[in-house]
Amino acid sequence: MPSSCEVVVAGHICLDVFPDMSAVSGKDFQRLFAPGRLVEIGAVSFATGGPVANTGLALNRLGVRALLMGKVGADLFGEQVLRLVAQVDPALAEGMVVDELSRTSYTIVINPPQVDRIFLHYAGANDTFVAADVKYEQVAQARVFHFGYPPIMKSMYMNGGAELVELFRRAHATGATTTLDMSLPDPTTAGGRADWQGILRRLLPYVGIFLPSAEEILFMLWRREYERLAAQGDVLAQITPGHLSALGNEMLEMGAGMVVIKLGARGLYLRTGSRERLGGLGRGAPARPDLWADRELWAPAFRVEEVGATGSGDAAIAGFITALLQGMSPEETVTMATAVGACNVEAADGLSGIRTWEATRERVAGGWPKHDLQLDAAGWHFDAENQLWQCRAQD
Repeated sequence: MPSSCEVVVAGHICLDVFPDMSAVSGKDFQRLFAPGRLVEIGAVSFATGGPVANTGLALNRLGVRALLMGKVGADLFGEQVLRLVAQVDPALAEGMVVDELSRTSYTIVINPPQVDRIFLHYAGANDTFVAADVKYEQVAQARVFHFGYPPIMKSMYMNGGAELVELFRRAHATGATTTLDMSLPDPTTAGGRADWQGILRRLLPYVGIFLPSAEEILFMLWRREYERLAAQGDVLAQITPGHLSALGNEMLEMGAGMVVIKLGARGLYLRTGSRERLGGLGRGAPARPDLWADRELWAPAFRVEEVGATGSGDAAIAGFITALLQGMSPEETVTMATAVGACNVEAADGLSGIRTWEATRERVAGGWPKHDLQLDAAGWHFDAENQLWQCRAQD
């Protein structure tokens, strides 16, 4: 690995398989896809999926030197994953693990017009990823260690999350700033039934920046509230400042240095810990901990014409990490994170919509409009200069 690598991105990776379903009528989908039917479709295309590819390749496009550290099998799908990564930059794949005993994870994305996507997923090598698969000598050369999607990686949540906690303990000990992204598991699976509250209590003291979505963290910490909101419709549309403040405080008390909650079209929420906690985050810590300490922000999303949401959260995380490494303020950082995430949804795949860092900054500076976000909650006020909502933690 080049000694100048800034971010190691580890965790879940898979091969996404996209059959061309454009010729299939959405209104006839259920009739056509019935037992015994032969349905003519188009050619197939391939892309890498999962946070290792989505966040890692987005960082690369933003100008950050990244190293991917996922696990694939010694099979045709594994060769395709490695080839797709190497086409971007051969150095990106130098940390990948090839396991002779595992098969590569893949997802078949069934996406006919006017029908919500259906995903057929095989976990494969991701289920066998363990703490020993991380090359900690390479993490020790990076500023940030990012890990994604443990809820759909069997070894990461089994036995009370022991492997995941050990992985983060060792990564944290290298002095890198550790960051963690989650995924929303099916509640009927082993990942969905895991004791995530207990796992997070053991894990978050080793996590510098925790970046779940609102749905994920509600599911893990406040299951009854998640189920109540889900029964009433769109969970994200019902999230209030009270929800976010209470969740943010709870995760800080568990040990995280700062919390970033992804809210889709409603933007991004940031809650940070004390100056002392931020000062100990490692080599990727904020350049000015005094500006970041005890902050609470909610940045609205930018207006775009959405084509696809694949990897939008992963892209927003890449934007957040990039801004942090460039020494930006918290206001600038959440703004750039939402900007990169918004660019992502302007394309169907997880990478094509992402622009260079310079082009993204120019778009923001040019007056790119945001969605209207109205908050009626004590302590919150709109910062017109930065076009976001703020609430001091002590308010």
